[in-house]
Amino acid sequence: MATDFWASSHYKRWIVDRATLKESRLDDLQYVDDPEYLDFFAMFFANVITKLGKKLNFRQRVIATAIVFFRRFYIKNSYCETDPFIVIAACCYVAGKAEESPVHIKNMVAEARLFFSQQPYGVKYFPSDNSKLAEMEFYLVADLECDLTVFHPYRTLLSICKKESSNDLQTEAGEVGVGVDDGSRYWGSGDGQLELPDDAFQLAWSIVNDTYRSDICLLYPPHLLAITALYLAVVLHGPTRELLQQQSHSTEATPVHSSPRRSSRQSSSTSLGHAKKPSQDFVAFFADLNVSMPLVATIAQEIISLYTLWERYLEDSDLVDSARGAFHGHPSTLTQPGASHSGVSTPVESLDDAQRLHGATPTFLLQVLTRMRENRLSDMAQASSGRPVAVNKMLERTQAAG
Repeated sequence: MATDFWASSHYKRWIVDRATLKESRLDDLQYVDDPEYLDFFAMFFANVITKLGKKLNFRQRVIATAIVFFRRFYIKNSYCETDPFIVIAACCYVAGKAEESPVHIKNMVAEARLFFSQQPYGVKYFPSDNSKLAEMEFYLVADLECDLTVFHPYRTLLSICKKESSNDLQTEAGEVGVGVDDGSRYWGSGDGQLELPDDAFQLAWSIVNDTYRSDICLLYPPHLLAITALYLAVVLHGPTRELLQQQSHSTEATPVHSSPRRSSRQSSSTSLGHAKKPSQDFVAFFADLNVSMPLVATIAQEIISLYTLWERYLEDSDLVDSARGAFHGHPSTLTQPGASHSGVSTPVESLDDAQRLHGATPTFLLQVLTRMRENRLSDMAQASSGRPVAVNKMLERTQAAG
């Protein structure tokens, strides 16, 4: 893997802006009633890739790479013109190779075919022929422009928090500032690293995992996502938040010159406190970072918006590596498919308009996807309509093969 993020294809070609993302969804927007459905699609397909990756015993990094490949592919393509399920299988297959965790194509086809045939997906047309997946792999790599190097926030997270093992991962120069002779480390002077409890670090790790359920990974460099995850973890983790509040109160009390008389008990406790190692100043640590904190705050708002939308995505799944509960305090009743705000259970297949306003289920999204593809094919077949349709011949062949 390339060790310098700033010289990599990831930074030069695959950090895009919102205008590019909006343009990539123009065709799909013509076939949905609500543009928000496309945001739900992002969550739905990320969950599908995560579940399939766990079936294949992939590490989290491999799953994250497969999701990034999927997002990059759909910068250039539309849901309504492709079969996302064979694209998902190809993304997992290629990600396994790129991250040195290869899966035999026979096993990939067998696992994907079995997994997609189950509910709620019910995909009966997934090809059993290995050559179809191999063909889709060719189209995928072509649309990715053979750029298979993907940087993730995980290594930055490990490096900043002193969690990195020399026998496990090698820090990437340029991404985290180690091994670069010119310039200071991006986190500042390098005099220290963030000291977080294990459960707070795990919360930051889970927040990073959750960012892959949106297009945030296409918009910002990975080290900014790692710093934002740490920023949110410090605030959301109970003991760390209490320590942060204590530091804030002590800072406010410091400029006061006239202090009240201290008792002997307070003096003794103060002397004992000086004997202990002082706790790390989290505010000073983030203030000394060589990054734009307003930009970090912007990313934090986008992550919070992701969790707000996620509360309305109704999927019965137990994602133990998610930080969703930390943002909402307790599992929402919306996690049960078919449950409305009134608590009355209704079949997912018969969602009424009121329920659709509140959220979406995998079954409902699959129905939307089916209608999108059918309407798109109908428009392409009606040449007399005079509507210009750009057809990707390779994807047309893949769709026919699927």
